[in-house]
Amino acid sequence: MKKILLILLLLPTLLLSQGPGPCTPTLININLDQYPSETTWDIQDTLGNVIVSGGPYTNAPNYEPQFIVNCLPPGEMSFTIYDLYGDGLEGSIWGGQDGSYYVMQCGDTLVYGDSAAFGYDTTHVFISAPCPPPPPVPGCLDDDYLEYNPLANVSDSSCSTLIIYGCTDSTMYNYDSLANSMDNIDQCTYDLILHDLIGNGWIATTLEIYQEDDTTSFTMTNGGFNQAFTIDLYAPTEVSAKLFISQQAQFTAIECGFSLISPDGDTALAVRPPFMQPFFLYEGFTYCGNICEEYVYGCLDTLAFNYVDSANTADDCYYYPGCISPAYLEYHTDTANAYYTDINIQDSCETLAIFGCMDSTAYNYDSTANVDNGGCIPYIYGCMDVTMYNYDPLATAIDTCIPFAYGCTDPTMFNYDQLANTDNGSCVPFVYGCTDTTAFNYNPLANADNNSCVPYIYGCTDPSALNYNPSANTEDFSCIAYVYGCMDSLALNYDSLANTDNGSCITIVMGCMDQSAYNFNANANIDNPLSCRYSAGCVTGDSIPYWLNDPCYAWVIDIDAYCCENEWDTVCQATYNYCEGTWVGTLPLRTSERELINITDILGRPAKKNQLGVLIYIYNDGTTKKYFKNK
Repeated sequence: MKKILLILLLLPTLLLSQGPGPCTPTLININLDQYPSETTWDIQDTLGNVIVSGGPYTNAPNYEPQFIVNCLPPGEMSFTIYDLYGDGLEGSIWGGQDGSYYVMQCGDTLVYGDSAAFGYDTTHVFISAPCPPPPPVPGCLDDDYLEYNPLANVSDSSCSTLIIYGCTDSTMYNYDSLANSMDNIDQCTYDLILHDLIGNGWIATTLEIYQEDDTTSFTMTNGGFNQAFTIDLYAPTEVSAKLFISQQAQFTAIECGFSLISPDGDTALAVRPPFMQPFFLYEGFTYCGNICEEYVYGCLDTLAFNYVDSANTADDCYYYPGCISPAYLEYHTDTANAYYTDINIQDSCETLAIFGCMDSTAYNYDSTANVDNGGCIPYIYGCMDVTMYNYDPLATAIDTCIPFAYGCTDPTMFNYDQLANTDNGSCVPFVYGCTDTTAFNYNPLANADNNSCVPYIYGCTDPSALNYNPSANTEDFSCIAYVYGCMDSLALNYDSLANTDNGSCITIVMGCMDQSAYNFNANANIDNPLSCRYSAGCVTGDSIPYWLNDPCYAWVIDIDAYCCENEWDTVCQATYNYCEGTWVGTLPLRTSERELINITDILGRPAKKNQLGVLIYIYNDGTTKKYFKNK
């Protein structure tokens, strides 16, 4: 998080080279899984123009976070992330860790990529907009006052109480009644211990320690299980650490760990192997104590017999009469015990004292001593070899020595060594899981099989697919998408590509679909032009005596208009039979041709042939004929 905040603070500077035009500083964070070469992404505008893109991360170590700084123009944008294999960033399905992705502007996260199971790709639409000015937060802006508000940006004159540092614990010797803030020790030396589970040191691996603006890097160079460093840290304040690895070390990162320990033995941060996660920011707090001093009672007079140089609070002082020089025997044998407030005058000092152990049964008996120094050492049998496991610094007589046997001495651990007598920090806890490398749920971190192994079952694992197999746990890419349509081959809209009937089948209805035909069928969906019947519009009426489709009928009314405009008489029928080939003999001829000279309606008014109603046809031979035309 500290590195993300630093990048956000530096965005305006980093984006000076982004080119002209308004844009908003943007941070794209891609947290990779264990297959970084499969991941790519881009940001496009509404026209499909790619504004920025990234990946594949072929040379990046597994799980390494990627931070990309850019400046996006205002408007609607779409962020799309792609996975070449089709399993998204879901590294957990292969025994690893899931990845994630985020797009941030103005301290706000516009794209949350917390769902790693996006398949081949997923798109998020967001609006890029200028950063709004920060809202006013009134408060005290001066950190020399108790009322100081680090979130405030507008002074409201609330600063009223100056901070006075000192010891605020009333039970302490140096308690300051005027102080209102504890004066803490602001710096001390911490012990940093790097751990290696296997004991072969770190290769291409670095631990970075962050505090305020300081960054310090450490790596193991001794090739052992542990290596200690000292580091000066500020206190009390936040401290964080992150493990960086290269591709060379990505499979040995689980061997690494560290401990950060204060001078008082308190652990500020610790991650033991194999639980160290590369590129993850571990955070803690430092504390170096405060300035308060406890009461130490004792005699403060340096000339007194019982003077205590570490005392800060006065107690009784004792002064003895007699020989006051400890170099003489009489100094030690003087039995006077009266207390005086003045220094006694030296007297009775005659015999020089020889200090030593006067117990002849003791290991360090001194036959020349005349003053027992209380330091007699009895015979203590034990190992006196400092290189041995059971070395006894109190031993005065040699006994059996046992060499060091290094290993895990914790019987609750997976690699407990009952022959070891010295723990080397190599203990590995039991990690239960499937240890069968051929199983679907094989756990490379497991060291104790719990009979949970599940075999690979290949099939379609997409519940939205036609051939979804609920028993399958491994995708074989055989999934078939639902294709909805009519599956009845006898239906009008039969779809040969459909695999799921959606009830849309339409029954075939054949008929005449020509709207100009007499028998036009509005319900027909398959045209049968041979079934269409057309009227000649003759005075005899529709289909009387034939439909216009009949070629012989069409020929007759074409060569003899009388047959259509007047009536269908015997001459017309004989002509039709002749065309049809059924007439035998000589064709009858029309004896006199009547000519139509006028058409009137029933009231005698002039009319036209196509006029509807009752029409009177008047011929040149004086005859008339009445017709009724309704279409």
